[in-house]
Amino acid sequence: MNIPDIQAFVAVVETGSIVAASTRLNLTQPAVTRRVQNLESAVGKTLLDRHSKPLKPTTAGRSAYEHGRRVLHSIENMKAEVSPEGELSGEFRLGVMPYLSNAALSLPIDRLRAEFPRLSLKVGSGWSPRLIEQVQRNEIDAAAICLAEGIKPPDDLVSQSFGLQNVLLVAAPSLGIRSPATLLDLSRHPWVMNESGCGYRTFMRETFDAARLPFDIAVETISSDLRLSLVARGMGIGIITPSALIESQWRDAVAVIETIDFHPKVEVWLLHRPPAGRLADPIARFGQALSEALNPV
Repeated sequence: MNIPDIQAFVAVVETGSIVAASTRLNLTQPAVTRRVQNLESAVGKTLLDRHSKPLKPTTAGRSAYEHGRRVLHSIENMKAEVSPEGELSGEFRLGVMPYLSNAALSLPIDRLRAEFPRLSLKVGSGWSPRLIEQVQRNEIDAAAICLAEGIKPPDDLVSQSFGLQNVLLVAAPSLGIRSPATLLDLSRHPWVMNESGCGYRTFMRETFDAARLPFDIAVETISSDLRLSLVARGMGIGIITPSALIESQWRDAVAVIETIDFHPKVEVWLLHRPPAGRLADPIARFGQALSEALNPV
């Protein structure tokens, strides 16, 4: 049993295929296959269910994956501690949901780059459910997400809450939506929403379904700026964070709708797998800066 064999197996589990693992490791597919087979021979167990797509670990494979991940994590920590002048290097893979992009990709990123100049930042975007899965599968190291009020992250992840944030409902004045509005008033108009896969969109639909009211999505798009431009042109009601509205070029073309029986809020979380290891300080610094960006003095 050796480290390259463990690296290959962990890569296959995390990517779900030999092809993707070979790309990650910069190896040929036969080489990855051979290394996984070497590890299986060493432990005397079949570690991959080769009939599943994507490839999934067997029961023994799941245990081997967790042990292997910890071994590789320890090696990364050792390298970091003995690096020149103790300066942290390597990659920090961070996921940020679109609603937090204005806050998370300004001060927090600038602070990370200043404090950890040898750390390579890899930042991706996605909706909260997908980012949670990526952290659980070790595809990314940490994620800044939003969940509807009252919904908690999975117990297997380390989570830090930054409190509740208001979500604004906005619409073009030409729609004539009264303010304050009831849920019934809101149900009479179409919505401009993000694409399917956003946990908050699911929460909105469930809220209207529980009240037996329609929730009609007229337009869906992942771009927050495009969504607000469509709202400004009277295509429907939109949702946006206060900070994003302030910075938008469309802020003067829309009106904020006050509500009577519907007060949407989201809770902001920073998630990572335990233990944080060598990335404990970067994750903590990112969290501190994100808190400052979300709650400016």
